[in-house]
Amino acid sequence: MKQIGILIEDYFDERELIYPYYRVQEAGFKPLVIGPRGGGFHGKTPFTFTADIPIAQVRAADLAGLIVPGGFAPDRMRRDKAMLDLVSAINKSGKPLGAICHAGWVLISAGAAKGRKLTGFSSVKEDLVNAGANYLDERVVVDGNLVTAQHADDLPGFMQAFLGMF
Repeated sequence: MKQIGILIEDYFDERELIYPYYRVQEAGFKPLVIGPRGGGFHGKTPFTFTADIPIAQVRAADLAGLIVPGGFAPDRMRRDKAMLDLVSAINKSGKPLGAICHAGWVLISAGAAKGRKLTGFSSVKEDLVNAGANYLDERVVVDGNLVTAQHADDLPGFMQAFLGMF
């Protein structure tokens, strides 16, 4: 069964992890929740979710695609070299790469934003533009293998576009 990775770190947006987690399963893929370490991570609330595997044990070749949820977790993810290396490798391979809300920060730090059409939460717009992205004020934007969404409210369209790449 093909696996789709979903990155996790503390302060993730619960909706932006859980909704893709189950939609990936409904589409016939195995979700693989990848953290900087194994164990549990808390969302923006006390809700916790457990990583299936630490990032050190994952290679881009193991995944059919990758989703980066938002919340405040991307601020922590973008400081993790292994997470950035995985995002970069997925992007360079042309495999589907999804980023929701604040996850544009991870795209910037992984070198995957420059020259790309994308969207994200309004507070990261300036960061994306300064990184050389072509920011579009649209709910969901697809540019090649990259699918981005502004907010958790955009998850249905985001997942439809992401899974449509398969």
